[in-house]
Amino acid sequence: MFEFLTQRRTIRNYSKQTIDTKLLQQILEAGAQSSNTGNMQAYSVVVTTDEDLKKQLSPAHFNQPMLMQAPVVLTFCADFNRITQWCKQRNAEPGYANFQSFMAAAVDAIIFAQTVAIAAETAGLGICYLGTTTYNAQEIIDTLQLPQLVVPVTTLTLGYPEITPAITDRLPLASVVHFETYKDFTPETIDALYLEKEELDFYKKFVADNNKETLAQVFTDVRYTKKNNEFFSEKFYKALEQQGFIQ
Repeated sequence: MFEFLTQRRTIRNYSKQTIDTKLLQQILEAGAQSSNTGNMQAYSVVVTTDEDLKKQLSPAHFNQPMLMQAPVVLTFCADFNRITQWCKQRNAEPGYANFQSFMAAAVDAIIFAQTVAIAAETAGLGICYLGTTTYNAQEIIDTLQLPQLVVPVTTLTLGYPEITPAITDRLPLASVVHFETYKDFTPETIDALYLEKEELDFYKKFVADNNKETLAQVFTDVRYTKKNNEFFSEKFYKALEQQGFIQ
């Protein structure tokens, strides 16, 4: 029943086939039906197909090749700009220049993005999320000319797959599902939940190539370091300040 979803893959290599404008419109319309806070639809998406503009966006995404390969790049934003203007034009005093409003809009924007992703995959397209969006939000804000109370929160590349990669491994369901209340982990359950991942040849090579003792060290010392996390946290905080969500 859910085989389509359990077999999904992230696509990082795209063919040169373009996406029909009507199909793209249908995908975005499906996404716009997503659940959202108070039916305010406090989100927006910037559709980028222009090659020059993609080149301008590329450095903000660390020049990952899928951004230039994909015929369509979708930047999803938390957006209280439109609602704020509507309120002011209707003699209503908006109160959305705050962190709570940003969080509500960010969650809704990501729900919107995931619905778009599922709609696109249903139509035979491939997608890849770019986590770099919040790393370099200010650069994206400048490139896409985002006004106050608009902040990018995630990006999707969209196109027809050039190749079909293997399905990415996932932890056992018990790693992420808790019934009734959160059940904290013991050292024994941590060992059991990560055993299969740590025993995969791919990850063993990953550890060896990075001259580390464990896979966890690759994450803490190489991929997602404390120094980088703190640096990009400060950058994103400043972007939220500039865009008016933090006073």
